[in-house]
Formats: sequence, C-alpha cells, structure tokens
Amino acid sequence: MNKEEILSQLPYAAPFHFVDTLDQIDENGATGTFTFNPELDFYKGHFKDHPVTPGVILTETMAQIGLVCLGFYLLGKTDAGVTGHVMLTSTAIDFMKPVFPGEKVTVISEKVYFRFKKLHCNVQMKNEAGDVVCKGTLSGMVTTKLNG
Repeated sequence: MNKEEILSQLPYAAPFHFVDTLDQIDENGATGTFTFNPELDFYKGHFKDHPVTPGVILTETMAQIGLVCLGFYLLGKTDAGVTGHVMLTSTAIDFMKPVFPGEKVTVISEKVYFRFKKLHCNVQMKNEAGDVVCKGTLSGMVTTKLNG
C-alpha cells in the first residue's frame, strides 16, 4: 500500500481527521504532518481567552499518523487482499510544550513491534521549530476482514 492509498483508507472525516501529509512510511515507522486550523471548535473553550490544543487531540493526531497509518501499511505488507482497522488500545504520553491554533506539527513514529495483530510504537510530535511537544508510546490492535 502506498501513501495515497493509506490516506484514502483512513476512517476519519473533518473535524476529526488529523493527517495532512504522510511524508515517510516503511516497515519501521511513519512520519507525517498536520496543521491545527484555528477555527476548530474545541479552541472556543480550551482555554477561553488563550486557546491551546487539548492533549487528547494531540494524542489522537499521533495515533492517526503514527499508529493507524503505519498499521495500514503493515497490514498491506503482510495480508494482501485483506482490509481492516487499527484500534487504539493504550497510550502513555508526556506533554512538554503547548500547541497553539494554526501550528503545524510533525509526528514521527517508530515501530517497537508488530505481532499477533498488535502494533506498539514510540511516537513523538515536534513543532515547526523542531521542539518535541509530546512523546510516548501508543499501542493498537489491527482488525482484519477479507475483501470480496
């Protein structure tokens, strides 16, 4: 599966689609970007006069790029003719810096293991200055079904 095919398979739509580009992907990891549109609804209340991207949204962005995209790629490499989903099962994320409306972030994922349909990754998010804004581990289960 190539980058465009992976992006077309993502089961998300606006306003819950947090992948703009998938820059690199192989059996060891993935790298992609997302820019947080200042008009996203959650900025209206988080925080009232000083909007910041919620940690749960940063985690979801890391999961979509670093776990789901990678899971689709790995599934395509191991099971031709099979489609599926990647369900997030666990997270352990440390947050170091805020991400503000309008900021572009880069997510870098490194596969720790993929076995028995379980994917475990080390993931970090950087801002445009190259500072790590959050990092940690994500795990997910790949569910499959035969095409046809």
